[in-house]
Amino acid sequence: MTMPETVEAVPAPEAPVKEPWAGWDAVLRLAGVLVSVAATLVVTLVELELSVLRVGGVTDLFHGDFGVWAGGGELIGLAIPLTVGANLALAWFASTTIGRNWAIGVPWALWTLLVLGAAGTRTAEGDYLLGGDNWVALVMILVGSLTFAVYAYRMIMKPLKRA
Repeated sequence: MTMPETVEAVPAPEAPVKEPWAGWDAVLRLAGVLVSVAATLVVTLVELELSVLRVGGVTDLFHGDFGVWAGGGELIGLAIPLTVGANLALAWFASTTIGRNWAIGVPWALWTLLVLGAAGTRTAEGDYLLGGDNWVALVMILVGSLTFAVYAYRMIMKPLKRA
């Protein structure tokens, strides 16, 4: 009885590894900037709309009237915690996606320009979009900018913790 011969496998020639295009990094960073700009626009408009929300508008929802901003009563400060959370998310997204510390400046500058533009713009009737008697809007402007500032400060101080 003969033993079967063992056949040694001949290694196949290795195919050359194709390097990815070096420009993908720049394309992805640019996409991150564009997405953070679009997200900042949407988030800022939602924050501005919620800064004028009143108790009467919310109670009208329960009575079947969907004119939320037509109601009366006291202002609801819902825009303030939403601003803190949304601006933290915008700052995190921009700095993580773009991968540079300067990236936080994109949503911060855009958010500030939009909010201050809304505070200084008059309607056709002569009213300001965000009036000086709207305490929610004033606190939202302060807290929103401070949120970006605190995030930037923590980013600056992070390398000191590692050393």
